Amino acid sequence: MTLANTVDDRTLLMTRVLNAPRARVFQAWTTPEQVAQWWGPEGYVTEHCEMDIRRGGSYRVSMRSPEGVVYRKRGTYREIVAPERIVFTFAWEDSNGIPGHQTTITVTLEDLGDRTRLTLRQAVFETTEWCEDHRRGWTSCLDRFTAWLATSKNNTDRAGEPQ
Repeated sequence: MTLANTVDDRTLLMTRVLNAPRARVFQAWTTPEQVAQWWGPEGYVTEHCEMDIRRGGSYRVSMRSPEGVVYRKRGTYREIVAPERIVFTFAWEDSNGIPGHQTTITVTLEDLGDRTRLTLRQAVFETTEWCEDHRRGWTSCLDRFTAWLATSKNNTDRAGEPQ
């Protein structure tokens, strides 16, 4: 279940309770091979996922829509507090690789025993329309993430890599 709250019309705030322990959820957000399996709206395929998970490290992801359009995003990690918080910037790239407007995403993971409360905050968007577009995108992405966690639960080895 996703709860979407409005802080203001250019800030996105979403909360979801996941059926997985916090360490597992954190690992799924910080392992490129795992992120590539679920990040993006339903029907999108991650073509490239490069992540340097450390403060000051960067990431770049490209994903293809069901219509064949490739979208690229990039950012920098501002804070990594295992297993409770990830803070990073987010910007779409244009066709020349030039980043557009930058927002900051904070993912907070609250330990609920065998479950985790994930809170995602993204701000500040240039327009309310971009905020709503991202709300729809993140809702679909978190649906994929929830399903992926359920199906991958027993398919990881001790290092956390998919088998």
